[in-house]
Amino acid sequence: MFFKLYLIAFPVFLVIDMVWLVVVAKNFYAKQIGFLMAKNPNLYAAMIFYLIFIAGLIVFVITPALDKKMWSQALLAGAFFGLVTYATYDLTNLATLRDWPLVITIVDLVWGMVLSASVSVITYFVALKFGI
Repeated sequence: MFFKLYLIAFPVFLVIDMVWLVVVAKNFYAKQIGFLMAKNPNLYAAMIFYLIFIAGLIVFVITPALDKKMWSQALLAGAFFGLVTYATYDLTNLATLRDWPLVITIVDLVWGMVLSASVSVITYFVALKFGI
């Protein structure tokens, strides 16, 4: 079941996050933290993050929601998982990096919640549709 859920969640996550990073928020991040951004992002590191993050969503959010047959659990636990994981990165940066913008932290925390909840709920319903 894990790998079937992974095959659903991975492209959903990738599409939603790419729309955010490339279309919606690209200029926002460049304006706020352009002085920290690499000219060419490390795509290997990004892919490892995606692989681990999606595994976490499946183990801690999506599978328990499917077991209980509660889409609302996918929504709420997904949002909380996104908050916890994105807070780990952003609040650490806020605590340790000089000139890390508070607005980046706030926007990222909200984005982590929206992204994780969306991927969890979409994966939940697609898995139900296909009887996973």
